[in-house]
Amino acid sequence: AFLFFFADVPPSGPMDLPLSLLEMGCSGRFELITHPLPGQPLPPHSTLPHGLPPTSLNLETEVEKQFLRDPAWLPIHDTDFECNLSSANRVTQREFNVDSLLNCAQSSLHSGLSVVRDPTTGMLLGFTEVPLENTGLSAKNSLSLQRQPGPPSESLRGSNTNYPFLPGGMEELSLDQIKKKSELEEDIDFEKDLIRVPPGLKAGMDFTDKGSISHSEMNPSVMHIPAFFFVYNLNSKYEVACSHLELFLFLCLQDAVSSSTPSEKAKDDKSKPKVKQEENKKWAIPVDIASPCEDFHKRIPNPAFTWPFELDVFQKQAVLRLEAHDSVFVAAHTSAGKTVVAEYAIALSQKHMTRTIYTSPIKALSNQKFRDFKSTFGDVGLLTGDVQLSPESSCLIMTTEILRSMLYNGSEVIRDLEWVIFDEVHYINDAERGVVWEEVLIMLPDHVSIILLSATVPNALEFSEWIGRIKKKHIYVISTMKRPVPLEHHLYTGNSTKTQKEMFLLLDAAGNFLTKGYYAAVDAKKERTSKHAQSFGSKNTSQNTTDRSVWLSLLHFLSQRQQTPVVAFTFSRTRCDDNARSLDSMDMTTSIEKAEIHSFFQKSLTRLRGGDRQLPQILIMRDLLKRGIAVHHSGILPILKEVIEMLFSRGLVKVLFATETFAMGVNMPARTVVFDSIRKHDGTGFRNLLPGEYIQMAGRAGRRGLDATGTVIILCKAGVHEMADLHVMMLGKPTILQSQFRLTYTMILNLLRVEALRVTDMMRRSFSENHRDTQVHQLKQTLSTLPPLDTHDQLSDLMPYYRTVTELRTTTEALQRAILESMSGLKALSVGRVVVVNNKQHLNALGVILQVSNDSVNRTFTSLIICEKGNEEGEGKGNAVAALPHLYNTALFIPEGPCSHTVQKLKFQDITGITVKTLKVIPDRIIDNYNKRQQPRFRHDPPGQAISTASQELLRLAEANSGGLATLDPVNDLQLKSVDVVEDSMRLRVLKESLQDFTCIHSPTFFARVTERMSVQEELDRLLFLVSDQSLSLLPEYHQRIKVLQSLQYVDSSGAVQLKGRVACQISSHELLLTELLFENALSPLAPEESAALLSCLVFTQKTQGIDRVLSVAKRIGELQRECGIPQTAEEFVGQFKFGLTEVVYCWARGMPFAEIAQLTDVQEGTVVRCIQRLDEVLKMVRQAARIVGDSVLGSKMEKASLAIRRDIVFTASLYTH
Repeated sequence: AFLFFFADVPPSGPMDLPLSLLEMGCSGRFELITHPLPGQPLPPHSTLPHGLPPTSLNLETEVEKQFLRDPAWLPIHDTDFECNLSSANRVTQREFNVDSLLNCAQSSLHSGLSVVRDPTTGMLLGFTEVPLENTGLSAKNSLSLQRQPGPPSESLRGSNTNYPFLPGGMEELSLDQIKKKSELEEDIDFEKDLIRVPPGLKAGMDFTDKGSISHSEMNPSVMHIPAFFFVYNLNSKYEVACSHLELFLFLCLQDAVSSSTPSEKAKDDKSKPKVKQEENKKWAIPVDIASPCEDFHKRIPNPAFTWPFELDVFQKQAVLRLEAHDSVFVAAHTSAGKTVVAEYAIALSQKHMTRTIYTSPIKALSNQKFRDFKSTFGDVGLLTGDVQLSPESSCLIMTTEILRSMLYNGSEVIRDLEWVIFDEVHYINDAERGVVWEEVLIMLPDHVSIILLSATVPNALEFSEWIGRIKKKHIYVISTMKRPVPLEHHLYTGNSTKTQKEMFLLLDAAGNFLTKGYYAAVDAKKERTSKHAQSFGSKNTSQNTTDRSVWLSLLHFLSQRQQTPVVAFTFSRTRCDDNARSLDSMDMTTSIEKAEIHSFFQKSLTRLRGGDRQLPQILIMRDLLKRGIAVHHSGILPILKEVIEMLFSRGLVKVLFATETFAMGVNMPARTVVFDSIRKHDGTGFRNLLPGEYIQMAGRAGRRGLDATGTVIILCKAGVHEMADLHVMMLGKPTILQSQFRLTYTMILNLLRVEALRVTDMMRRSFSENHRDTQVHQLKQTLSTLPPLDTHDQLSDLMPYYRTVTELRTTTEALQRAILESMSGLKALSVGRVVVVNNKQHLNALGVILQVSNDSVNRTFTSLIICEKGNEEGEGKGNAVAALPHLYNTALFIPEGPCSHTVQKLKFQDITGITVKTLKVIPDRIIDNYNKRQQPRFRHDPPGQAISTASQELLRLAEANSGGLATLDPVNDLQLKSVDVVEDSMRLRVLKESLQDFTCIHSPTFFARVTERMSVQEELDRLLFLVSDQSLSLLPEYHQRIKVLQSLQYVDSSGAVQLKGRVACQISSHELLLTELLFENALSPLAPEESAALLSCLVFTQKTQGIDRVLSVAKRIGELQRECGIPQTAEEFVGQFKFGLTEVVYCWARGMPFAEIAQLTDVQEGTVVRCIQRLDEVLKMVRQAARIVGDSVLGSKMEKASLAIRRDIVFTASLYTH
């Protein structure tokens, strides 16, 4: 046969290329041989004895056959080709091949080859065939790590049709859960209920038996194989063999199941109690870092990474935990050395040949970490929205959003992942993006260990306990309050050369608050203001000049004391710029430093085009930098920000005016930190800095190894701040970590497309639902230990009685609340009213009200109550709910011995009846006399006249109406006519009457037993409700959002994700608006630059006038959300899209230089750049979405738009990544 093939190869022609293929092994790998040996034939070679049969390599015939003669290549719908069609048909007849429509993917191999080796020598003896498990699993149908890897193109980011890997802590469904039927399932009778016509088809199958043997005719002991296996056509031996084999396997299986040994079953039972222990244990384990870690080097003889310095105790403890492959939460101040933990994890994963992902909240921080880790480890990659550098590295640095999409899209990187490092975890408090952290933590698979690095937070244990519980693994909490460089906080009141030394220590390095320093600052300020008013009259100097003089005097003072570099935190971008510009007379650099700054600045700007180098912002900044001054905020161009950061870390920038973002993780310590003000605007209004914010920023002071202490200075420009405010800010507790979890449409759609993951699971695991704890399990145990209830004879109606009493109690409480909240009720409960009192001490005792408190929330009634002699102080003889006898026994209390009295503050719950009687009393005298007689000196004095009279009156009333006094009826007497009150009072009457008929009330101990048992049961029911999905706080909103998605046809009524939903999964922000625009074809008629300009409204954050199409779609979605019950108004929804940069983006996409664009708008350059960068991400998402829909025209248009805006200064690569 082989000879026959060789004979068929045509001689190589003049057009043939001398190419040959070499097959490598039998794995399907080929190598191309471009320079064959002379004299050798050209057919394909193989490394095995039998390679591929040779094929003809005549390129001409190949091309002609594939491209010119293949009818599939001819356009059939294109109008331009109409004229060519007839000629095309003449050339080749289109053959119809219906079978090609029935394409079936090949099933995967169910066995593979395994090598057999000699166990002693390792020699290869041969191959053996082994069956493969889980061959049918793929990324499209399974959450398992056993599934086959997807195509290489999807290995990094995954695909939005992939299933994610099973999140850790979410168990695979147990057998019981699978057996439980959902609402949509029903029992089917396979004889009668089968549906014969599939949905969408007109005709169907006929299942009636035609002449087959009925079951009654069959002998039950004989198995009828064809009937059993539906093997209809047994004409070949092969099929008969199959059916016999299957039957044999089936019977073997039955045997195996039935003969499962008793010992195995016992083992199963024994293993069950483990679960209970697991429910009880604590997941967060605090690590003691007080004692030194002596045996560190013994326990880790050859560490994966070493540092040139000795580690602190907390770092050693963290490294020990990492070596044991445990998850850790490290909370420490900025610059305490948390990065050590991250570095060790990266080194470990390189040693283990696994991967680490390092996530940070801010892109700038990602770039910096990339530079730091790259110089340390070399094998580091970076993934942000617009940059992708060496994604195959063992350590990947990315923003949290990208990790989230990788998890949802089942990226293959997750398989090799050993650690995920979350830096700046306190960012989880961010209202906008905090939810992303929670989603990522919930979605991480079980084999990934977690490292959380955070600033000091008060509730680190609670947070770690939550993570531990949802991931079912221990989290070791290492938290240190120690600062490597202690801080000293000062107040500064100077504003001229004369007063420039006026700096007062307020909080010393040991953390003592010095009030002396505070008052000295107040005096200095006071003295000056009075002098100033005398000498100049009270002329108002302008704000700017005072600011300038304060800064000049302070900076002179600091540079004299060599306390630069200085970071000056200013909470407004314009004030940053103004302050820097006002220092035009300051020069803080030497000539050598000037030269260094100049050369670095020029070198960094070489990547910009000529025109961009002349931007006003760059020129201004160049002049400032040469004098050692710089500005850092979101309005500065990204490349300039990086130049400034690098110069600052070299110590060449002496004064940096920065906004709060500079303190977020950008590791740039200074010698001194100055606060321009301690008030900031947080988007809603002005407020003082929170302790956490202050500590984060002040922590930038003090460079480890360079300064003994860091200096923090607060400027007192207008006056000295309130001492209380300063005290709270410096010594208050930092903000606790709080859940910002909210539902987003992307999250819902991503979870809905995977059958095994439910949105409610995600909600239940969120930090906001952290309170559902393990008490359920304890209560069940308590309940099982209680003795069984005795419900015989007299006690037969105990349970119904208990229910009646409980209902009675709740109805009474509801009525009491209604009375207390009404005007007429409060009028009735005025001084002199006789009431019936029931609490721990009194049973149906009469009292008279003497005083009513003004507190409307916890109103109290000071009353005089009659009691037995000797029970004035008594705490009662039993439980408050012990028997609730007053519910069925209305007889008033009459003392058996001499009558005494007590004055008490009663809660409203203690007053069970407001009687129709009132008494004339003199409250003040009664209270004074009673209080006087509480003192030991006057204890044995006789009661005063007023008290005696009142208590005698009460006793007389009780004796005259021993069966019970008439009480005010809420409906008739107090005129409360609301439906609830009327219903409650009628129900109360019925319930009270029904109590007389119960027999169990005659048994002495009847109630105590049932109360204990029922209170545990009720608590258990309450907790079971809390643990169920029904009590999830976000459940109503989830149903509303599902309703929105169903109305817009993103999901169908059964919750299956439709095409629109699949598109929306691709888009991470404003998913509904973008998908609607896509499906309404709003972007198709626009040119690429127009569509880029239009979409800029999704990424810009300052306000201007709008554009109709987007707004109408937004309005429609907003109104629909409102109808489905989501609280956001349509106006608010529309209001989040701002069209301020539409013109700027349009001009930029058309190629206008950046310098001219900056003239078009008053928005700062840095903001424009950030906006265009984020717009590029949106365009990419729309391009992906368009491809899913199959709109290739729109896809290529988006690509063009993306290319048009990706140029020059906006997309200059970060200096950190080179």
